[in-house]
Amino acid sequence: MAVTSTLSNHFKYQLYKGNIDFDTDDFKIILMNTTFAFDKDADATLADVTSDQLATNYGYTQDSKSLAGVSITEDDVNDKAYVTWNDVTWTASGGTIGASGAAIIYDDTTSDDTVVGCIDFGEDLSAPAGIDFQVKDLQIDLT
Repeated sequence: MAVTSTLSNHFKYQLYKGNIDFDTDDFKIILMNTTFAFDKDADATLADVTSDQLATNYGYTQDSKSLAGVSITEDDVNDKAYVTWNDVTWTASGGTIGASGAAIIYDDTTSDDTVVGCIDFGEDLSAPAGIDFQVKDLQIDLT
């Protein structure tokens, strides 16, 4: 299945108001349980999604993974702009991380912990003990 990403409408509002700064803000990523279904209107802040976040266990710690290596690129040919970050990894220890069907990126610097959006993996993923759970090629389309 295909991996898809969807921006929250609240993120777009915060971005347009000038409350999001990709150069200085601390963006974090969290893993969601398999029953989570992202709603771009209702899932505006971390508080709106936290009940569906994986529990701290077996190498996954809630709200602890900051994203690094932010880059904003422009695609003039397709009239798009993208934000990318470095890959993120959690190493499973003593048990399995997951299953998870999605990840949420949020801005930990805004006063309400604005949800940027959701990356839907297209399938449920897990990592048994000793194996890495990785989210690679992190990219969101800003258009």
